[in-house]
Amino acid sequence: MQDKDRKLQQAEGGKEESTEQTKAPLEQATQAEPKVAEDTVSETEGSNEPESKAVPTEDSDDKSPKKEESNDHLDEIDESNAEDAEDTENEKRHTIPMLDYHSMSMENLVGELQRLVKNEKVQAINKHVSAIKYEFDQKFQDFLDEKKEEFISKGGNEVDFRYNSVAKRQFNEVYSDFREKRDQYYKQLDQSLKTNLQKRLEIIEELKGLIDIEEDINTTYNNFKDLQNRWKNAGPIPRTNYNDVWRTYHHHMEIFYDFLHLNRELRDLDFKHNLEEKQKLVERAEALADEPDLNKAFRELQTLHKIWKEDIGPVAKEHREEIWEKFSNATKAMHQRRQEHFQELEKVYEKNLEKKQEIIAGIAKIAENVADNHRGIQQQIKEVEALRESFFKAGKVPQKVNEETWGQFKETVRKFNRTKNAFYKNQKKEQQQNLEKKRELLQLAVSLKDSDDWAEVTPQMKRIQRDWKKIGHVPRKYSDKIWKEFKDACNHYFDRLHAERNDAHNEEFENFKKKSECLDRLKAFQLSGDKKKDIEDIKAFLSEWKQYGRIPYNKKHINGKFNKIVDALFKKLGIAKEQSELLKYGNKVQELAKTEDNYAIGNERIFVKRKIDEVKSEIRQLENNLQFFSNDSEDNPLVKEVVQKLNKQKEALQTWKEKMKNLNILEHKLNKESEEEEAEGSEEEE
Repeated sequence: MQDKDRKLQQAEGGKEESTEQTKAPLEQATQAEPKVAEDTVSETEGSNEPESKAVPTEDSDDKSPKKEESNDHLDEIDESNAEDAEDTENEKRHTIPMLDYHSMSMENLVGELQRLVKNEKVQAINKHVSAIKYEFDQKFQDFLDEKKEEFISKGGNEVDFRYNSVAKRQFNEVYSDFREKRDQYYKQLDQSLKTNLQKRLEIIEELKGLIDIEEDINTTYNNFKDLQNRWKNAGPIPRTNYNDVWRTYHHHMEIFYDFLHLNRELRDLDFKHNLEEKQKLVERAEALADEPDLNKAFRELQTLHKIWKEDIGPVAKEHREEIWEKFSNATKAMHQRRQEHFQELEKVYEKNLEKKQEIIAGIAKIAENVADNHRGIQQQIKEVEALRESFFKAGKVPQKVNEETWGQFKETVRKFNRTKNAFYKNQKKEQQQNLEKKRELLQLAVSLKDSDDWAEVTPQMKRIQRDWKKIGHVPRKYSDKIWKEFKDACNHYFDRLHAERNDAHNEEFENFKKKSECLDRLKAFQLSGDKKKDIEDIKAFLSEWKQYGRIPYNKKHINGKFNKIVDALFKKLGIAKEQSELLKYGNKVQELAKTEDNYAIGNERIFVKRKIDEVKSEIRQLENNLQFFSNDSEDNPLVKEVVQKLNKQKEALQTWKEKMKNLNILEHKLNKESEEEEAEGSEEEE
C-alpha cells in the first residue's frame, strides 16, 4: 500500500512521472519476488517468443547497459500492461485527463479532487490524486508560512499561531474519503488477486502434467484447450507476478506444442492460426506510425502487446524470430516517437523556465524596492499577486530544476512579505500614537460640547475638527468607536448652535418663500410679442428677485432655476446669452445705483476685476496648448475641443469687460453727482 501513497516526483503542472522514472527494469521486479514456478524461463530456449531475450532475469548472463537500453521500449509496455492486468478498470486512467494542477488555486484543486473521487473509479485516479495532493500541500504550506509571518510581524508569538483554513479542511475530508474507498477496494482486490494467482499456478502445474499422461493424443489436446480457456478466464493477478507467470505459462505451452510432434497436424494448425493472428497484430502496430494522437497510439500498442501475450499462442520455430522482430521494430518506432515527443516537451519546459525566472526577477525587483506608504504597498501587493498568478500559469519546467525554481519563487515572495509586514508593524506603532492624539481631541470636544460661549468655542470646535482630519489612521478595532464618540460630541455642539441661530434664519426663510412665489409667476409668464415690453417685464422680475435678499444656504438652488427660465425667455426674444447676461447685470447695476453704496460698488468692482484676470489666464493657457498642435489638422478632435474652449473664454472675457464698463459708468456718474452736489453747496455758502 505504500506504493499507492508515495508522492509523485513530477514536473510542474500535471507533474506526471517521466517515462524514464516509471520504467522499473524487469530484472529488479524478478529479483524482488520469488519465482512463481520452479522452472520459470530464464533464457530463450523453448520460450513462447524471442522477446524473452529482451527481458533479462536474475539467471541471465547478458546484462550490458547497451542491451538494457535497447529494451526500454519493451520494459515500458510490460510495466504498463502489468499494472492494467491487475484490474481491467485501471485502464480507464488513460482516458482521464491529467490537468495542469500547478496553475490551479487551492479551492480549484479541492473541487477537482471532489469531482474525481465522486465520478471516477478509485483505482483509475491514483496518479491524479497524488499530483493534486502534491500541489495542494505545496500551496497550502506556502500560504501558511505567509500567514505565520504576518502573525509574527504583528507582535504574535510563533507558538500561539493557529490558522483555520476552510480549503484545507475540505481537502482533508475529500482525501480521507478517497483513501477509505481506495483501501477498501485494494483490500478486496488483494484477496481476489491472490486467489486468481493460485488458480493460474495450478493451471500451469496441470499444463506441465499433460505430457506425462498416457492417453489418446486427441483427448490430451482437448484437455490442453480446456486449460487455455480456464487460463483466459482466471482473472487478474498481482502486477509483480504478471510477467513471470505469463513467461512460465508460455514456456510450458511451447513444451506441450513440442510434445505434439506426435500429432503434427494439430500442432501445425495451431501454429498457422497463431501466425496469421500475429501478422495482423504486426500490421496494426506498423499502422500506428500514422496515428497523429501519440497517447492514443501508445495505448493501442499496449493493447496489441497484451493480445500478443495473453490471447495468441506460439508459432512455428522457423517464424518466431522473424514475426517477433517485425512486431518489436514497430514497437521501437513508437518508442522513438515518444522519446522525440518528450524531447520537444523538454524544449517547451526550458522556455517555461525562462518565463518563470523572469517572473521571479520581477518579484525580486519589487521586494528590493518596497514602498514606504500604504497606498504604494497595496499597489505592489496587487503586482506581486499578478506575478504569482503568471508563475502558476507558466507551465511545467524541467524536472531537474523543479524544486529549485519553486524554492526561489517562494523565497522571493517571502522576502517581499517580510518587508511589507515590517512596514505595517511600524505603522501599528504610529497608529497607536494617532489613537492617543485623537483621544485627547475627543476629551476636549466632550468638555466643550455644552458651552454657551458661541463666539469663543465655535472657532475652537472647528479647529479641533481640522486637527482631527490631519491625524492619520488608528488601529481598526478602535477607529469606528472613537470616530462615533467624536462625531456625536461635535454634532451635539453644532446642533445647539444651529438651534440658537434658527431665529436669525427666519428672515432668510421668508425671503425664500417670496422667491418661490416669484418663480411660480415667472414660470406662468407668457411673452406678448412686443419685444420691448417683454424685456421690461423680465427686468421687473429681475428687480423683484434681487430685492428679497439672502435665503438659506441649502435653498440656493432656486437661483439657478430662476436664471435658467430668464435665459430661456431672453433666447426666445432673440437675445444672445452674452447680451442677456449684460441685461441682467444692468439691472444689478441699477440696484447698486439706487443704494449709492460705494462700499458695495467697490466690492463688485474687485469681483469683476478678478474674473477678468481669471479668464485672461485661462485664455493664455489654452493658446499655449494650441501650440502643441501646430502641425495637426483642424479636424483633430483635441484641436477642436481646445478651439471651442478658447472661443468660449474670449466671449466670456468680452462680457466681463462690458460689466466692468457698466461699473465704470456708474462710478463716474456717482462721482459727478457728488461733485455737483459739493459745488452747489459751496455756492450756497458763498
